[in-house]
Amino acid sequence: MSINISMFIGPIVSFKDRLFQYARQLSETYTVHIGMDLLTYRIDKTFIKETFMKISSIILSTFILCQSVGAFAKSVDYKISKNTYEGFMINKGKKAPLVIIVHDWDGLDGYEVKRSEMLAKLGYSVFALDMFGKGIRPAEVAERKKLTGELYKDRNKMRRLMDGALKAAKDNGLNTQNAVVVGYCFGGTSILEWAKSGVDLKGFASFHGDLTVNDGDSYQKTKAKIAVYHGTADEAVSMQSFADLAVLLEKEKISHEMMTYSGAPHAFTKFGTERYRKEADQKSWKHFVGFLAEQLK
Repeated sequence: MSINISMFIGPIVSFKDRLFQYARQLSETYTVHIGMDLLTYRIDKTFIKETFMKISSIILSTFILCQSVGAFAKSVDYKISKNTYEGFMINKGKKAPLVIIVHDWDGLDGYEVKRSEMLAKLGYSVFALDMFGKGIRPAEVAERKKLTGELYKDRNKMRRLMDGALKAAKDNGLNTQNAVVVGYCFGGTSILEWAKSGVDLKGFASFHGDLTVNDGDSYQKTKAKIAVYHGTADEAVSMQSFADLAVLLEKEKISHEMMTYSGAPHAFTKFGTERYRKEADQKSWKHFVGFLAEQLK
């Protein structure tokens, strides 16, 4: 038996983990399609009614959310070099400023959907792009390292994927002429690479991304202000890298603002993880919201 939950109600992805917990208890085989993930579990008949009630409740709350933000949310399939990618968008109208989100190394999932909802409530349209391909959502660290490693080694492909997603956002009626991009971890690294390419956006915001300045790096083509939100206790990306990037941006006269938060480790904005730091997350979000207001006029 298949239960299909359409991504026309895209925010349902953010409830995926909750459905995981329900499904683990279940004894007859069911296939559950939840947005971009295909999950198979053994389901006990005695839990079926309860599970359907919970799923129905989630769907209802999703419709209420879409009404509350006054927007249309859905998944978006798009093609780049014959490969299919699956993004997520919330459309607040043709004139609404746009925020593009680049996911971290575990792919586009509930985290990016949650951030999309937060931005939509502030009046922004959102396009969360896909860097790995439709249906590719790595669960294991080894797979995440492989997928991101391939793109770190091929920065031209990294840029092409973001360029292709920008076109997809435009094709779906979003206002790409008034847009800022934000990235988290791997995404935070990716958006800095995109800034170096000279893409015509209104701003670039990196949350706990890799800030390493490599030989030959230059931001001279960058067309908008760069914002960096970094944890002082980040053991993956050093404060020396933070300083090196600041020096390079200043040398090349690129407008920038760079914040560092005490006690915050790598990935300090990731809800529900042991790395999450509420104070640093809330402060960095406040700074980011101010950055958006400044850049998207």
